[in-house]
Amino acid sequence: MEILLIRHTTPILEPGLIYGRKDLLLHGDFVTELETVRAQVDHDLDVLYSSPAFRCTELAGALRADFVMDDRLQELDFGEWEGKTWDTVDQPALQAWMDDYVNVCTPGGESMMQMYARVKAFWEELGRAEFAKVGIVTHAGVIRMILSIVNGTALGEIFDIKVAYGAVIRVRLVGSN
Repeated sequence: MEILLIRHTTPILEPGLIYGRKDLLLHGDFVTELETVRAQVDHDLDVLYSSPAFRCTELAGALRADFVMDDRLQELDFGEWEGKTWDTVDQPALQAWMDDYVNVCTPGGESMMQMYARVKAFWEELGRAEFAKVGIVTHAGVIRMILSIVNGTALGEIFDIKVAYGAVIRVRLVGSN
């Protein structure tokens, strides 16, 4: 099965904003970025999945009217830190999270291991489906998780994987169509 991992286009955000699950408006260049994405996305997709975040559903809806939302495709849940900036959160808690973000949850949020479990569950379910081509509109964190599954990258190293806004990355789900 061929899979197109599609990151949402550029959101409007202030520097240092923590916005895992926070809904954001899209930058004024959305139409231009959409055309760039559209040129890379096959029109014969069997299905298009999307994170329920506005920044993803706007892109998914512009690519295909009948997309499927899946909560497992959401970005990391930063809990109480959502909508704050890195310099305004409790610094000892931030340091504890930064020291082991793979296993430590943000206050009221989730750890990378918890996120990994839900993304992996989606990926494994997708692997049992009978599709030839699939599109997934989601976030950099989810794309990094999927690429870590595909390539065997350790979770502590996934931030080395760069995923630009509007990126379209093709992967093959081994053991499927």
